[in-house]
Amino acid sequence: MRRSSIKWFAALFALMLLLAACGGDKEDVGGDDGTDTTEAESEASDVRVALAFDVGGVGDQSFNDAALRGLNDAIDAGLISEENTDFLEPNASGSNRDANVENLAEQGYDLVVAVGFAFSPGIDEIAPEYPDTNFLVIDGFAADAPNVQNANFKEHEGSYLVGAAAAMKSEAGTIGFLGGQQGTGLIERFQAGYEAGAKEIDPNVKILVEYIGDSTAAFNDPTKGEALSQKMYDQGADVVYHAAGASGAGLFKAAVEANMYAIGVDSDQSLTASPEQQELILTSMLKRVDTAVTNAIDQVVNDSWQTGFVVLGLAEEGVDYAVNEFNDNDGLLSGEIQTKLDELKQGIIDGEIAVPDAP
Repeated sequence: MRRSSIKWFAALFALMLLLAACGGDKEDVGGDDGTDTTEAESEASDVRVALAFDVGGVGDQSFNDAALRGLNDAIDAGLISEENTDFLEPNASGSNRDANVENLAEQGYDLVVAVGFAFSPGIDEIAPEYPDTNFLVIDGFAADAPNVQNANFKEHEGSYLVGAAAAMKSEAGTIGFLGGQQGTGLIERFQAGYEAGAKEIDPNVKILVEYIGDSTAAFNDPTKGEALSQKMYDQGADVVYHAAGASGAGLFKAAVEANMYAIGVDSDQSLTASPEQQELILTSMLKRVDTAVTNAIDQVVNDSWQTGFVVLGLAEEGVDYAVNEFNDNDGLLSGEIQTKLDELKQGIIDGEIAVPDAP
């Protein structure tokens, strides 16, 4: 670059600095909705937030993705800035999940979200070592500590609704349930609600049940998820609901092969499914992990941290059933079915229906 050009740019830069120093109101550079994006960005706090995912990681189209959506919602709402966030994914077995949490705490994040109940024992050891970091454990049972919050959900309530939907949709009178890890009591809550909701509609409905395994690896085995789903379809089920994390991808493959219905979990899974799968996903049981994450971020930002256990059910909009462009009144989730589900939903919220939380 010629010396004269350098001098010209230097002069221009000095003029820009002078104008900035002179003050004056910020220019309104609002977006299409009329919001002042410059002001929104300036109002975002400097709170730093990180996620530690469990097995399946980003792209599981279920549990982990729901947590990431909650983080992104907080960014979109102007609570935090994207540059102040991060996440770590575990290895296939999840054996390094605690190391990931400690890594993020060591980096000084104000909030570390541990996405899964399996983090709880590790949080008991790690949280006291990092008193200036808050920890949110999804489905957690970590010990009571001033910097730990356990977010739990009434999965049985949401599962009750999709169980009723399955029974109303079934022509065979046989439906199925595919669980991930057996023996912790968590996935059994999904099963219990699903069975109760189905029997509310049809006391004689037959419910087939299969679990993938007894470790967290059961949430990341779509091959076995497909095989067990196909087994239930072969045994006469025409609707199968899964609570199996990333393993649930196998259910959707089996549904296409059998040309039978499937029900998703955690997120609205028809939104990320293939076109041929979308035609067969009756609904999904929404477990609002995103809401729990966004709420916790808001608490840290506004210095209103809630210690202990937070439980989200239908009344708290923590669980629900999904209605979207693919299943709304197009032969999948008819108006009749939706009316009945909304009636049952209100009955649960009002305390008129007690949903069991164990099979």
